[in-house]
Amino acid sequence: MQNHESTPFATAQGRVLVVDDDEGMCYTLTRMAQEEGYYTDQAHNLKKGLSLALSGEFDVLFLDVRMPDGSGLDIVPRLQSMSNPPEIIIITGYGDQGGAKTAVKSGVWDYVEKPARIDALKLSLKRALQYRRQKKTLDDPQTMDRGGILGQSSKLGMCLVLMSHAARNQANVLIGGETGTGKELFARAIHNNSNRAKQPFVVVDCAALPQNLAESIIFGHARGSFTGAEKPHHGLVKQADGGTLFLDEVGELAPALQKTFLRVLQEKKCLPVGGEEEVTSNFRLVSATNRDLEYEVDQGRFRQDLLYRLRTIMIEIPPLRHRRKDIRDIVEHHTAEFCRDSGIALKSPSSEFLKVLEHYDWPGNVRELINAVESALSIEPGSPTLYPKHIPEHIRTQIITNASIHSDTPHDNGNILSVNFPEELPTLKSYRAGIIETAEKKYLNELMNFCAGDVDQACHVSGLKRARLYQLLKKYDIAIGSES
Repeated sequence: MQNHESTPFATAQGRVLVVDDDEGMCYTLTRMAQEEGYYTDQAHNLKKGLSLALSGEFDVLFLDVRMPDGSGLDIVPRLQSMSNPPEIIIITGYGDQGGAKTAVKSGVWDYVEKPARIDALKLSLKRALQYRRQKKTLDDPQTMDRGGILGQSSKLGMCLVLMSHAARNQANVLIGGETGTGKELFARAIHNNSNRAKQPFVVVDCAALPQNLAESIIFGHARGSFTGAEKPHHGLVKQADGGTLFLDEVGELAPALQKTFLRVLQEKKCLPVGGEEEVTSNFRLVSATNRDLEYEVDQGRFRQDLLYRLRTIMIEIPPLRHRRKDIRDIVEHHTAEFCRDSGIALKSPSSEFLKVLEHYDWPGNVRELINAVESALSIEPGSPTLYPKHIPEHIRTQIITNASIHSDTPHDNGNILSVNFPEELPTLKSYRAGIIETAEKKYLNELMNFCAGDVDQACHVSGLKRARLYQLLKKYDIAIGSES
């Protein structure tokens, strides 16, 4: 319900929503906000709170964790998917390290444990509103040069905001994420949107550095410093002077190089192998890793002081399975690009084609998706439409297998192994036979759907002989569809 004693909406310096089932806490927070000249409203359950928050009218949301109808943390992703989400201050009477980590990773403004001092809450609210006002003066990250970063999901949007902030300063950036998520694309986008854009972007592939030449490659060498060094060589650090030095897979950097590079990072100077004078380099550092560097520090494989230097700004790119809504954008973009580069007519992905891709987990992330799209486009060049049968067979097979194991039908409560026993317990043999038949029928239905009734393709995917496939289809009364 609206609090009619609060500052009028039109003249308020800020708009605050309190979602807490503790009416006393709601009263305290709303009065505190009103005294600062803010418009306030409140809700005592998640359903009402979410409805109010999604209206887009609020700048800051105080959100309790334990509510009568669920956890406040559960609605944070939904709120963050808004085009202009409120700043969220989590308040909880149940301190939980896991919950705090989840909240912070979700992009909340603050995480406060009860009982909290009013002055601390007031300061957190003030800073959140101050940040929100300042954010409005910044460029929209959507207007920046994305450099091939595709998608509109909220999780990707949070990364783009951090990218835009990183591009405006000179702080060191560490980009985390699984292999294939696009870490180098983000690194290049930071460089291309910075004031160093016209200067070099130099890549150091830490995983591919030859052990005996690593120092020479990175720091350079003097003439005659080793066999074959017939002339002096500027290392990658010097080549990045004025621009950006990108340490790809920095977690693979050898321990000796970690120590040396820490000093280079601090002094912006390095000594070439065999040299007598240090060379300076005004580089900006961006690093990337698919490893958990905190774990590597705990295991003694990575220097803690170097980690602190690397991650002044941290961007964690989510895997593709956590932002499935971006798959369509990626597929459509690379389909058009491939067709244009190959000089063939533009193909259109069918809705079934996209649906299959959206149900796959993509362990190789965006890189694997792009390869799958190019593979699909290479099959039947004359076909103007992409169908599920064009998708690489290992992907279709995995989806069919998953579908046969995880069913949403009421008969088996979502699992083929979930069986309602009759009044008399069956024999093990008949029980086993029933499970096998259920699994076979589900698999065959999925098989024929995904192969669009193509018997030859179904035989290829399933490994069944044609006669055996016909036999099973007849047994379970499954329509064959049109054969190719």
